[in-house]
Amino acid sequence: MTATLDNSHDLTTEPVRSRRNHWNNQIRRHGFMSPDAPALKFLGKVTTWRQLDERIAAFAAALSRRGVTEGDRVLMLLLNRSEYVEAVLGANLIGAIAVPVNVRMSPAEIAFLVNDSGAKVIVTESLLAPLADAVSAATGAIELTVVVGETGNAGHVDFETLLAEDSTDLPEIDVSEESVALIMYTSGTTGKPKGAMLTHQNIQAQAVTCLQALHTRPDDVGSCVAPLFHIAGLGAMAPLFYMGALSVIHPLGAFDADDMLDTLEREGTTSIFLVPAQWQAVCAAQQARPRDLRLRVISWGAAPASDTVLRAMNETFPDAVNVAVFGQTEMSPITCVLEGADALRKLGSIGKVVPAVTARVVDPEMNDIAPGEVGEIVYRGPNLMIGYWRNPQGTADAFRGGWFHSGDLVRQDEEGFLYVVDRAKDMIISGGENIYCAEVENVLYGHEKITEAAVIGRAHEKWGEVPVAVVVLAAGVDDLTLAELELYLNENLARFKHPKELVIVDELPRNAGGKVVKPTLRSAYGSKDAGLAR
Repeated sequence: MTATLDNSHDLTTEPVRSRRNHWNNQIRRHGFMSPDAPALKFLGKVTTWRQLDERIAAFAAALSRRGVTEGDRVLMLLLNRSEYVEAVLGANLIGAIAVPVNVRMSPAEIAFLVNDSGAKVIVTESLLAPLADAVSAATGAIELTVVVGETGNAGHVDFETLLAEDSTDLPEIDVSEESVALIMYTSGTTGKPKGAMLTHQNIQAQAVTCLQALHTRPDDVGSCVAPLFHIAGLGAMAPLFYMGALSVIHPLGAFDADDMLDTLEREGTTSIFLVPAQWQAVCAAQQARPRDLRLRVISWGAAPASDTVLRAMNETFPDAVNVAVFGQTEMSPITCVLEGADALRKLGSIGKVVPAVTARVVDPEMNDIAPGEVGEIVYRGPNLMIGYWRNPQGTADAFRGGWFHSGDLVRQDEEGFLYVVDRAKDMIISGGENIYCAEVENVLYGHEKITEAAVIGRAHEKWGEVPVAVVVLAAGVDDLTLAELELYLNENLARFKHPKELVIVDELPRNAGGKVVKPTLRSAYGSKDAGLAR
């Protein structure tokens, strides 16, 4: 059967940009089809799809009038709020690139990102305006500082004032899926941060991955708890934009399980991602004072979850789908998913590779290795970044052999489930044996007296290196001895992997991204006489 076109509608007059599959067009679609439906909610304030589309366009027009053009970088220095979304997508609408920045960084660290990205615009808020001003003074590169909320500084431009300007002069720009939407800077734990260039296609691939992994529906209410300056935050919103579901944005601050549960009940949240430590607190609070919740999908990641936490999640929320997600910024970020049905059976696994990703487990010569052996997982796929911003050497290193090198050392079982045993650069070689720090840490996390753990190597005359455990004790626990720990480790870990010393600290040092800073621990406890070993 031959299809014919209705000549009354000339498809050649349709703007090419309206066919682009990225989040601005998705929002525009919902603004047209469901204009009065809620799109965003923050601290009780609702933004409909039509309002969101209009505010994005207004901000884009204001930037354009001030000289921001396609490919320019716009730094985002804000806490979680609706305006964050409007600013990112407003920049994207005219082809500019949003550069989210961790607000916990120091002025010097942010100044490095300004200089590296070449950003000349900062979007911030009144609370963080002094930090933005310090960065501007340090770099001398910022030409425009847009502030959400009044500051009284003559050098600032108010966000709402910009949106109130006439936006009829918004340029019609065809932003392709292959163009860069975000530069997300990776952690600087092992060196200077690198800017992962994520395209609109990458974000769309992330959305499709979440649609399957998190079973996203148009009637969902998704609670966005992760910071929007992390890909986990913005990435979690991509499927909600695609489906036209409501995003409830949670403010950043100290985590309070009771407050979180009250909010989930009030908002009718159906889907939420939290880290295991947060789930542990939420489960305890829900069991102590049950709320009437609508949770349909509960997801976790970013750290290993013990069988105790997983059982608590399943018992506390028996009607919810329990999903673990794993990935990294360069992959937009999800690469692996572990379904709740397999979580206890495959304890410690990150699950299986998602359908959008092609992966291999290889040795240093890029040869595929057999199941059960340890190798690096490498990736290809539509959610893979196009490279590191202005860093050709870093890009070449990451893409050597035609695959993206994750830096994660994994093993795969006979069923295809993957287990992370360590980062490639965080391995101890003791007496000729490889000891993968993450594997030891995962076991330590299972001890009832330990809430946080990090393992480092210490030089040893006989063995070359030996592992040292640096731990934070659970609330109410006064002490833990190495001898006591040994009894637990004997049941869970080969003896050559056992920490030879135990250091108890009040807290682990973490960088602005929340990751444990191993170099600081090595400096403090990496020598035989360092630290307070017990």
